Amino acid sequence: MFHLKVGDKAPEFDITDQNGNVHKIADYQGKKVILYFYPKDLTPGCTTQSCDLRDNYESLIKDGFEVIGVSADDEAKHQKFIAKHDLPFNLLADTDRTVLNRYGVWGEKKFMGKIYDGIHRTTFIIDENGVIESIINKVKTKIHTEQIRESLK
Repeated sequence: MFHLKVGDKAPEFDITDQNGNVHKIADYQGKKVILYFYPKDLTPGCTTQSCDLRDNYESLIKDGFEVIGVSADDEAKHQKFIAKHDLPFNLLADTDRTVLNRYGVWGEKKFMGKIYDGIHRTTFIIDENGVIESIINKVKTKIHTEQIRESLK
C-alpha cells in the first residue's frame, strides 16, 4: 500500500479544489508543500487535524510551506468544511480516488471489527524540487503541525 518513500519524486496530480480550480503538483515547483490526505470532511478527527493546521497556518506560510488537503469528498462538501471551520488553505476533491491511489493512501482499513476500503490518514512533505522529504503515516490529529516540524529535523 504505502509504496512511496522519502526521496521519491512526488506523483503528479491534476484535480480541482473546492472552487473548481485545477491544481497540479508542478504548480508548486519552488515551494515546500504539506500534502495531507484525510478520510472525510466534517468528521471529528479530520476537523481536529485541519484546525490544527489552520491554527498554525501563518507560521507554516512564514516557513515557506503551502498547505493542501485531499480527500474523496466533492467540491461542495469541501466548501462547507472550509466555511464551518474557517480553513485558509485549499482542499482538493479526489472523487475518483486517482490521487489517493497514486500516493498509496487508499486501501483496506479496520474499524470496530469491520473491514472496509478507505483513506489512510497520511501527510507528505514535498520539497521545492517536488521530492518527498518526509512521510507521516501515524498522524496525531491534535498536534499535527508539531509532528510535521519534528519530521523535518
